[in-house]
Amino acid sequence: MRTGTIARATALSGAALLALTACGGSDDSGDSGSDDGGSSSSEKQVNVYGTDGNMGNALGEDFTETGALAGMKGTLPLTELSGDFKDRLLQLNPQLVDYNYAGESYDATMLIALAAQAAGNTQATAFGPYVNALTVTGEKCSDFAACLAIIQAGGDVDYDGFSGPLSFTDAGEPAQASFGLQQFGTDNKIDDSKTQFVIAGDEANATQNAGPAPVANPPASATPLTIGTLLPETGNLAFLGPPEVAGVQLAINDINAAGGVLGKPITLVTGDSGDASTDTATQTVDRLLQSGVNAIIGAASSGVSLTVIDTITQAGVMQISPANTSDQFTTYNDQNLYFRTAPPDLLQARALADLIGADGNNTVGILATNDPYGTGLAENTKNNLISDGLPEDSIQSVIYDPQAANYDAEVQQMTEFSPDAIIVIGFEESSRIIQGLNTNGVGPQR
Repeated sequence: MRTGTIARATALSGAALLALTACGGSDDSGDSGSDDGGSSSSEKQVNVYGTDGNMGNALGEDFTETGALAGMKGTLPLTELSGDFKDRLLQLNPQLVDYNYAGESYDATMLIALAAQAAGNTQATAFGPYVNALTVTGEKCSDFAACLAIIQAGGDVDYDGFSGPLSFTDAGEPAQASFGLQQFGTDNKIDDSKTQFVIAGDEANATQNAGPAPVANPPASATPLTIGTLLPETGNLAFLGPPEVAGVQLAINDINAAGGVLGKPITLVTGDSGDASTDTATQTVDRLLQSGVNAIIGAASSGVSLTVIDTITQAGVMQISPANTSDQFTTYNDQNLYFRTAPPDLLQARALADLIGADGNNTVGILATNDPYGTGLAENTKNNLISDGLPEDSIQSVIYDPQAANYDAEVQQMTEFSPDAIIVIGFEESSRIIQGLNTNGVGPQR
């Protein structure tokens, strides 16, 4: 797929500054607004930031001491989900503690269904060309029944979902996206009252291709549309699995309640992606393909998707991820069968750099997991900080092995560098890194 240029939203810096006020950023004296627990005013405050791989209540469950994460901020793809949507997800899974990527998972399912309906065909090679155009220019709709009516009338659908106006580029990914700026409270949970939302990217970069016209009066499908999931039930992203699984199931419930695709209910085949340290995803994909799935939703991890994308797309099956963010997928040779409802890291890096700049940080340390997500987001964030005027020698990046026995050496490097800000880009291992930063006096705890 071709890549489109993704522009910085001019309103982002102002929105980040608004978030700074709400989240307790630097005051006029240059001190951080985080509670230092009564420490001396001469003690340096190191601001700690996370990203979507660790910014969730699941991270806080690894900390028992009050205030261990207090004041830690971060960015993640996030829209302001309605209370009704959350309630419906909770009905499916009352144990949900976060809703990360639930909207993106719902929307991925909807796009598959709408594309198959518009094509009058449940084969991915037939309905794949419809996906991008379903997110732009046409008559807006936000639920399957309304979108179905437009398609059946021969109209052009512009689907706006729970993850926002999708506006796909030619590469099959959002041209712009909403990001949440979040902060942990003293209870080591996300303080929702301090969450702000900003937009990164530019809708002008969305596809200009109108796509094929809907098939008029398509016959009922001989076989139902079958969707498989490749989502993390185990591994270092397992905390993301429950909201993603719930988002897919809720969408399928809604689609089937509205009559299904081409007159038949969708069939769902679920599967575990594991993480990049196992071959779980490979085994799951083999099983899903043998089950005759037309599309696979997942994986959550960019690294995992890179291990299976060729197997999926070369089999003529669509892959659409609700959480892959690595920039590698923008230009990947994917047979035009890979899509994602999550934005590329190029956009999150812009939001993160703006947040760090608005907090007045002049030196920045980056600790990033050694996978396509971690290294890509780290590099993009560094480049943005430099383009914003931060000298390159004031930024230190340390790439770590997520399977390492400990992170003492990496934490020591950050301690010796003594930056104003430390960014931790990782997954479940982030808790051990942050515990090390706290122990060395450069973590969020004060």
